[in-house]
Amino acid sequence: MHSLYARVTLAALLVLALFLGLAGWTLERAFRDSASAAVQERLQAQIYGLLAAADLDADDRLVLPERLPEERFQRPGSGLYAQVLQHRDAATVWRSPSQLLQELPDPPSLPPGEWRFRQVRVDGDGEGFQLAFGVRWEQESSSLDFTFSVTEDPASYQAQLAEFRHSLWTWFAALALGLLLALVLVLRWGLRPLRQVERDLAAVEAGTREDLGGHYPRELQGLTVNLNALLRSERGRLQRYRDGLADLAHSLKTPLAILRGGQDAQSSREEIQELIREQTGRMDQIVAYQLQRAATSGRSALLQPVPIAPLLERLRQSLGKVYGQRGLRLELRVDPAELHLRADEADLMELCGNLLDNACKWARTRVLIQAAPRADGTGLELQVEDDGPGIPEDQRDAVLGRGVRADSTLPGQGIGLAVVCDIVTAYGGTVSIDQSPDLSGARIRVQLPG
Repeated sequence: MHSLYARVTLAALLVLALFLGLAGWTLERAFRDSASAAVQERLQAQIYGLLAAADLDADDRLVLPERLPEERFQRPGSGLYAQVLQHRDAATVWRSPSQLLQELPDPPSLPPGEWRFRQVRVDGDGEGFQLAFGVRWEQESSSLDFTFSVTEDPASYQAQLAEFRHSLWTWFAALALGLLLALVLVLRWGLRPLRQVERDLAAVEAGTREDLGGHYPRELQGLTVNLNALLRSERGRLQRYRDGLADLAHSLKTPLAILRGGQDAQSSREEIQELIREQTGRMDQIVAYQLQRAATSGRSALLQPVPIAPLLERLRQSLGKVYGQRGLRLELRVDPAELHLRADEADLMELCGNLLDNACKWARTRVLIQAAPRADGTGLELQVEDDGPGIPEDQRDAVLGRGVRADSTLPGQGIGLAVVCDIVTAYGGTVSIDQSPDLSGARIRVQLPG
């Protein structure tokens, strides 16, 4: 079942049916027990009436008046029957006129003062109710034991039960319909934000809006925030690719024009080769920079946290081998050791790799890498220091641009710090250059938000 609304509705219907079924069964069971107790009390009152009317004659025989207090004892087939069992002869010594056409089981012989309530077979009417009571009749010289019993057919009890059952399930059916209607309305109201998200996503897909900007419940805010972050990230990535292609096309125009001009000019073969070598190197530099810039992922809430210490340790070991002949000492300090940043690992590798490689090129003997949370306790602050000549203050902003090198005598294309600047900008961070207070060389500080 692919519909959330249908799944919730079906589950609620099953729970509702189970609840009403159990509640109905419980109420019916309680009513049946209550009705049975009422029958027992009613029969007990009839036995007390018989005891009040009964007496012994001169021959110690139990006699009851012809007219009893309860009129139904007089009418055959009335549904209320009485009989008295004498224990001495184990025989029924009296039956009510109402039992004239009925065959009922004899009551049990009960000790004096004992009550027994049970269901017995009443001809043609099924299971009836019988209440028996043991009595000892004291005489001057002896005592006689009797068991008085009253039996009632189940018609009245069954009629009560059927009426209650009909009323109960009628009201329960009406209650179920009312609850079902309320449930449908509540579900429609409760799931309305999901339908709003669906409509907003359709609007984003159609291009009529840029993100999910509605007022959503707290339970959906995490989803919509992450979706908006994903949309922004994808738009930023697409825009970077477009900008990269546009910049690449624009930047390649000049080298191509120079090459075409060089072919037309009256130049020697060596001059043409030098021109080709110079311009192809410049074109390679432009292409490398634009590819690095376009590949930057940028900030996104959906990225997994990346551990900083292992990443920097890998770079430290790799660059230690590259610059091993110079005997550089690369020191790494990460505090705390479990520092993480939610970013693209490739972006962090490119960012830190360019910073460390730049420091190793300029360092004389030592490079210091420090990573810690920013002053507000979130994000990352990365510092890379070296003991090289440093960067003059008037050149610090310029070296962050593309193709600008502080010293052309060292190998490179002048795009490393520009790539760093582009990655940091894509994540909403900052880059600054100053003088290292400990190593006296350059210190590059990068701050990335959490």
